[in-house]
Amino acid sequence: MNKLAYYIWHPLIWLIAHLPTKWLYRFSNFLYYPVSLLGYRKKVICNNLNMAFPEKPDYWKKKILHLFYRHFCDLFVETIKLQHISDDEIYRRITFSGTEIIDQAKDQGKDVIAILGHYGNWEWVPSINMHIQSQGYSVYRPLKNKWFDRYMLNLRSRFGSINVTMKATLRMVATLRKKDSRFVLGLISDQSPARSEIQYWTDFLTQKTPILTGPEKIAKMVNGLVVYFKVTKPRRGHYHIEVIPWEGIPRNAAENEITEWHVRQLEKNIRERPELWLWSHKRWKYQQEFFTKTKSHG
Repeated sequence: MNKLAYYIWHPLIWLIAHLPTKWLYRFSNFLYYPVSLLGYRKKVICNNLNMAFPEKPDYWKKKILHLFYRHFCDLFVETIKLQHISDDEIYRRITFSGTEIIDQAKDQGKDVIAILGHYGNWEWVPSINMHIQSQGYSVYRPLKNKWFDRYMLNLRSRFGSINVTMKATLRMVATLRKKDSRFVLGLISDQSPARSEIQYWTDFLTQKTPILTGPEKIAKMVNGLVVYFKVTKPRRGHYHIEVIPWEGIPRNAAENEITEWHVRQLEKNIRERPELWLWSHKRWKYQQEFFTKTKSHG
């Protein structure tokens, strides 16, 4: 069935990807209405907004819900467009500042751990390979549908980024360091850890939240440069990434210090423009376990 779904949808996606960008955004405008009327994952989104912003009135949360739907539709067509977007167009539509920090790290023989969230358009971020000297690698979780997983990997490799699964990351890092080959490793940090892998909880958007500690562990292992990719959206179809460095030496950092730093960076990003975060995923599905464990150890 997964294969059948892929072969049904792929020709349609292929055709859509060939549309000029201005027509894609018109398609996004059209797509917004069924997404909004059918209330795509509305219960999850509203619950997340209520938890993250308990002090905000209902009309504000309703506004963010619909702004999110509009951005989500844009994100959908922008991701499809990756299949055929030209180098010139992606160069114009997503800009970067602070990339000289990454090049300086390479000159100093350092690797870079780049941390970001599901914010703005993370699928376009690998185009940073057009702006830096080191080889970029992106860590990802494979999709259950292997056909669409292969499709997404092809999109994410468009601009030279090499994709690696979470399970294979440490082995890849060890291999590259053995070869003395400099790299930039991109990690999306706001995914929920698997229940069995929860090691650290912190306050995030007013909620006790389990946080992946992998980025910090890898940063300490390579003792390289740690940066956060701050995403902004100046106008529709255009994004800017500011490379923000963590000021410190990873091996000298206190436990969870780097983790807390990038969590606060993302939290600040979200508070500035909430609609650009991926509210449709169940970010706090394990919250009850925290209170249960806290109570049992109290």
